[in-house]
Amino acid sequence: MQEYHISKFNSFYTIGLNYKKADADLRGKFNLDAVAMDTLLLQAKESGIDGLLVTSTCNRTELHGFAQHPFQLIKLLCDHSLGTVEEFQKVAYVYKNNDAISHLFKVGTGLDSQILGDFEIISQLKQSFVRSKKIAIANPFIERLCNAVIQASKRIKTETEISTGATSVAFASVQYILKNVPDISNKKILLFGTGKIGRNTCENLIKHTKNSDITLINRTKTKAEEIAGKFNLVVKDYGDLQTEIRTTDVLIVATGAQKPTITKSLIHSKKPLLILDLSIPKNVADDVKGLAMVTTVHLDQLSQITDETLERRKKFIPQAEAINEEIKDGFIKWLETRKFAPVIKALKQKLSDIKDEEIDYQSKKQKDFSKDQADIVSNRIIQKITKQFANHLKDDTVDANHSLELLKKIFQLEIDAQNE
Repeated sequence: MQEYHISKFNSFYTIGLNYKKADADLRGKFNLDAVAMDTLLLQAKESGIDGLLVTSTCNRTELHGFAQHPFQLIKLLCDHSLGTVEEFQKVAYVYKNNDAISHLFKVGTGLDSQILGDFEIISQLKQSFVRSKKIAIANPFIERLCNAVIQASKRIKTETEISTGATSVAFASVQYILKNVPDISNKKILLFGTGKIGRNTCENLIKHTKNSDITLINRTKTKAEEIAGKFNLVVKDYGDLQTEIRTTDVLIVATGAQKPTITKSLIHSKKPLLILDLSIPKNVADDVKGLAMVTTVHLDQLSQITDETLERRKKFIPQAEAINEEIKDGFIKWLETRKFAPVIKALKQKLSDIKDEEIDYQSKKQKDFSKDQADIVSNRIIQKITKQFANHLKDDTVDANHSLELLKKIFQLEIDAQNE
């Protein structure tokens, strides 16, 4: 990517793993919380990496950035997660330059989601960019690419029907409950964890189950109370978790902790209990599965649920892909203009130097010469000249490299590190 004058490194990479090859346990090892992502980005910046984006969701963990070699990014991920290089290599993927750009477009527009058309990822991508921007490791390439993916996501959502119906794991979990729990409107539901997935699940529960007996528990009680106030639900203290589990029929776990929050010791139910774990890493311990009367379902199982809605969405994949290609082509054209940006900048500076010399000469020769007026007129002429050259270089029928060399030769331009 050096020729585009964006990064000192030669290539842009995406390294990562997702639900396609990595199971929930392995994804959990490479999952990064907010603190880990910040620390990773800071270390990357200190090591000289000048453009990096980190995304970590229940379905994937990916690094998108510039490096001399992809192992630089792989090592960063392993240094800040519980996963090893050996584990990563078994399930990982590495994309380079245009392939990496295409992959991010697919991810950001829901075409690579565990549930086709799931647009939760775009808000997570926005958060990732804000994080990189705050740490000053989001260069113009990263910023322009993120904006392009966001634009594609908006268009696909408004111009196609790929996101109609169920659009998230939160919705799929409620669909599962409706299909597998008889008389759900009269059952007791306990939602443990009120982060984004928990909030979305809560809204879907209220909308589709017609059940008002929903209790919320969160480590930070005030967060649960914010949601409860909106829907007139009951909130219990974190210390009441075990007591509430005893009487509940459906337990939904969306806590997002790094270790299991629901263990065998917490469960003493004497009636059927369905537990849905919507967390990565898993927040329901494996030994819970062996308990009598208890059924556990993880989000990976929920994501495999296919219905008529998902089948209908597949029809809109070609239309969504066409939108992606259109906006991606625009991004690539912008990227190509970066090749000649230093030359145009140097040309503008050269013309400005000529202008300054001529204005200085004329001001000494003419008593009533207006330097300010001459400066305004000259700058407008310079702007039009450089714009004309820039438009010429953008023309697909033009050999841009030959034109750049000709410009350098005619105007004796020196392209130094400052111009680049």
